Amino acid sequence: MTSSLVLTPVILCGGAGTRLWPLSREAYPKQFLALQGDDGGSMLQETARRLDGLSAEIARGQPLVVCNNAHRFLAAQQLHDAGFAAAQLVLEPVGRNTAPALALAALAAPADSVLLAMPADHVVGDVRHLHAALAAAWPLACDGAMVTFGVVPDRPETGYGYIRKGGALAGGGAYAIDGFAEKPSLERAQAYLAGGEHLWNSGMFMVRADQWLKALEVLQPAMLAACRAAMQGASRDLDFIRPEEAAFAACPADSIDYAVMEHLPGRTDLGMPACVVPLDARWSDLGSWDALWELLPHDGAGNATAGQTLAVESQGSLLFSQARLVATVGVQDLVVVETPDAVLVADKRRTQDVKKVVEQLKAQGRSVAGSHRKVHRPWGWYDSIDAGERFQVKRIVVRPGASLSLQMHHHRAEHWVVVRGVAQVTRGDETFLLNENESTFIPVGRTHRLANPGKLALEIIEVQSGSYLGEDDIVRFEDSYGRTTPGG
Repeated sequence: MTSSLVLTPVILCGGAGTRLWPLSREAYPKQFLALQGDDGGSMLQETARRLDGLSAEIARGQPLVVCNNAHRFLAAQQLHDAGFAAAQLVLEPVGRNTAPALALAALAAPADSVLLAMPADHVVGDVRHLHAALAAAWPLACDGAMVTFGVVPDRPETGYGYIRKGGALAGGGAYAIDGFAEKPSLERAQAYLAGGEHLWNSGMFMVRADQWLKALEVLQPAMLAACRAAMQGASRDLDFIRPEEAAFAACPADSIDYAVMEHLPGRTDLGMPACVVPLDARWSDLGSWDALWELLPHDGAGNATAGQTLAVESQGSLLFSQARLVATVGVQDLVVVETPDAVLVADKRRTQDVKKVVEQLKAQGRSVAGSHRKVHRPWGWYDSIDAGERFQVKRIVVRPGASLSLQMHHHRAEHWVVVRGVAQVTRGDETFLLNENESTFIPVGRTHRLANPGKLALEIIEVQSGSYLGEDDIVRFEDSYGRTTPGG
């Protein structure tokens, strides 16, 4: 049966990554960041590339990505840049956890698919061992099993759930599942590590699409009905599949583990045995700053650094800089993270509590909780580099061939200065080109558009002036990306 089946990677790309604030924020969460250095790809891109070199015996299709509607252009652009332009993107209108997300993927995938569910925000340091685990799981999943991957623990971790192994299965490399355990106390985690029968729950799964839907039909019928209705009413635009919002909003929210996986051990009526394949591949869910400290190289004093940093007589700390020099003197076990608009200083043992900072910032209505100073758009990005009463200065970068919407503002005028590339400017009834060091003025109320007709990135400095400078002062007339709401 395996010869007629195709492995469809399902990348689960939701989540806000609040424990990695201020680098990860709701508008640009950790799965879109290159946390291991700018020379590598984002976590999403690395997840998509993770199957490169997989055994030729496993036929592999294009990735299917389930992501938040607000992140659709980010995900599409990063996948395109990584060589996965043919990937399908299913846009969740609201978050409903991983079980409904996998149901949407199963309904969107080809009928002969074996789904490989992979969170977009995990790190796998040893891809060779991952491929070996996938090869062990493949025949089991093709025969109808629900296979999960249990990470071989190397420490008594209290932040992960655990899987208890049962007997070894024929063929080697996989085990039955005796049960699951929630995040344990330190004492219990130490016992799990010493006993050797428990694995960390990685959140990765392999299952045939039809088997997943059958399991939901028995175990979670309301969830399946809502997902079916959402996909039956789905619309398509550009490269996106948009499930019908009202139907999906009515879907119960639950994880793959709670909705299905934990019901399977000991049941034979579903025809869907639960199996676990041990994974020893330097895996991390990179859920907090101390996890990143573990992952990055350390100096002789145990410090991990990224960006412009200087650690003087400091030990066991993480220093992370995006824009400015971060220097420490005589500190130990600290996390210091600098971005252009925020700085975090935390005890390395308390990094799980960074989400409390985000909660308080949200309660205070501060935008820094959810968005960066640098804002990404489908045409490129802008950085608000200065602002004051009645003025704002932005650095705007437009990708080759891209354009902003044809728009108008009621309350502000704009001056544009081209510092790199060539700009095509539409202003009222006229269209003209601006070269480097040339500028133009857009009066209040004048219809305008900025486009990049060249093959290199266009960079301009925009100076806004007026009585109101909010992003919601945009009236769109045309947009290449199907946007109707304000926002550049």
